[in-house]
Amino acid sequence: MAHYYEENPQGESDRRVIQARMHGMDFFFSTDSEVFSKKFLDFGSRTLLETAIEDLTSANRKKGKLLDLGCGYGPIGIIMKRVFPSMEVTMVDINSRAIELAKENAANNGVKFIEVRKSDGCSDVEGLYDVVLTNPPVRAGKQTVFSFYDGAYEHMAEGAFLYVVLQKKQGAPSSEKYLLEKFGNCEVIAKESGYWIMKSVK
Repeated sequence: MAHYYEENPQGESDRRVIQARMHGMDFFFSTDSEVFSKKFLDFGSRTLLETAIEDLTSANRKKGKLLDLGCGYGPIGIIMKRVFPSMEVTMVDINSRAIELAKENAANNGVKFIEVRKSDGCSDVEGLYDVVLTNPPVRAGKQTVFSFYDGAYEHMAEGAFLYVVLQKKQGAPSSEKYLLEKFGNCEVIAKESGYWIMKSVK
């Protein structure tokens, strides 16, 4: 069976367009088979976005460099760029089909000056970021998820924020423990319907 975290999906295309309303704005995303959450903007990503937007706004952190790690077809990075247009946004994913969709969706949602690149985790990420958001690929296994945290840490500037969403039943407590050890801090800043939004500061 094909998975959304594979590099080169071979399955038959099944394109569709989904709609999402976030932060008072309407978005339209093209999706396809073998990409994550192709039928709708998943609850975890939506909760991650709502929480991060509120937290960054309250911290008056509306500029800087933002990394959407494991971007899929691009909703997190695209929505963050629309909400915080002064941020420099980079979106990365290993899935070549997802990357093409993310580029298309950025253009179709009026988002310019956004970088979309193929990367296995942070393997092809360059530079340091002030904000990192990730809805990590749980089905790829715990070691892959933890490698996302390791990669994020290496590419975060001092004082940078990392936001992670995971379901409690899919390993949120073990991720909280790992992040606490890695960063020296991890706060669960929101819990919604079994999903945890975790924040670590470098």
